[in-house]
Amino acid sequence: MPATAAKLAIIIDDIGYRLTDEAALSLPQNITLSVLPHTPLGQKLATDGHKKGHEIMLHLPMQALNGKALGPGGLTNDMSEAQIKQQLQSAFSSIPFAKGANNHMGSLLTQMDEPMLWVMQSLKQQQLFFVDSVTTKYTRASNQAIKLGVPLLRRQVFLDNDINEEALEKQFQQIITRSKQQGSLVAIAHPYPETIRFLNANLARLKENGIILVPTSQLFDEVGIATAGQPNPTATLK
Repeated sequence: MPATAAKLAIIIDDIGYRLTDEAALSLPQNITLSVLPHTPLGQKLATDGHKKGHEIMLHLPMQALNGKALGPGGLTNDMSEAQIKQQLQSAFSSIPFAKGANNHMGSLLTQMDEPMLWVMQSLKQQQLFFVDSVTTKYTRASNQAIKLGVPLLRRQVFLDNDINEEALEKQFQQIITRSKQQGSLVAIAHPYPETIRFLNANLARLKENGIILVPTSQLFDEVGIATAGQPNPTATLK
């Protein structure tokens, strides 16, 4: 593989509720697993995934515009700074080995400067990174992360909004094309049986296209995000 190979991070999130989520552990260890807090299987799957070599993240529920139920550990716009920081701390305590977080839903909350500032202050304090799932184009999460120098990435492709084979293939092709064009890319997928099967059958194609699958945190070096001192605003992935 050439030194100039493109780097790709794939995050499987929404993990923690279903017994079928365990199938995510069949994926190569460079796939990142993002686990929902306070879920029946979250702690076990985070621990088992870590043992297998997967990087673990917290999949943090945030209030959505559609008013959908968040489940335990969710952050909402009526919470105070103290409540948000306490909830975040509790969520991280429930998921061992998490190195960072990405938002679950959040089309409402990520548009709000203050709550996002409080989230980023907590992550900064604990030296954790943030991946903006970009569930709304109006997200302010990235701005607040940059302001505080929290290591930041942005999701660029969702693999499996549609889980039929043709749709998965189309998105996977986009992942390959954009990874090669940009040099690095963040994709998010879910632990649907169809997605796991598709990835296990197709991930070998990455190497054929000169793309290396890496744990999410390895992209920070790649895009030069400042992990201390002044944030580097040019380092965010679009």
